Amino acid sequence: MLDYALGLIETRGLVGAIEAADAMTKAARVELIGKERVEGGLITIKVKGDVASVQAAVDAGAAAAQRVGELVSSHVIPRPDALVEILIYPPPTQRKEKASQQQAPAVVAKETTEQPPSAIGGKRRGRPPKARLKTEEKPESIGNGSAPPQAPPPALLAEDEQSYINELNALSVHALRKHARSVSGLAIFGRQISRANRDELITELLKARFPK
Repeated sequence: MLDYALGLIETRGLVGAIEAADAMTKAARVELIGKERVEGGLITIKVKGDVASVQAAVDAGAAAAQRVGELVSSHVIPRPDALVEILIYPPPTQRKEKASQQQAPAVVAKETTEQPPSAIGGKRRGRPPKARLKTEEKPESIGNGSAPPQAPPPALLAEDEQSYINELNALSVHALRKHARSVSGLAIFGRQISRANRDELITELLKARFPK
């Protein structure tokens, strides 16, 4: 189980959600950890802290949201199970996919409004522009006529480093946090470990185990 309590307040509309978040952070020592927005104007505010503080914060936030907007629901989960943490902190890939989905309509609209020059006025006849001919010329030789040197291929991971990565990937996020707290020389600690996701934990553990 996780070492904190989770408080949730769901409102319909942004004004009530902001008012609830403000009231919760003022009422008790809690940490505002996220905001989720779904269809229908539903917004969920998430806070964490000890059980008593989260309960007091949720009560104050629910009352504040109800005064200025529409309160849908409020709830406190003391010491949630570790498997629930993926819902509290969505993985970075999900956040990137959500952001790309929001940007996709704008990109499509831009592509439909812009047309290549060849589509206006038909195809041009005659010689192509000089700039195009210049790009098709062969590259000049260097020195005694030999081809330019190529960049060396990237170095492969060491066997012990790859083995350590495989061990970390086999652990759950809760187990990774427990392991990180026992590792000395880690750049993150305390609440930073509790808030870090799987990728961040593995990166910091590798830096501590194999400093470069």
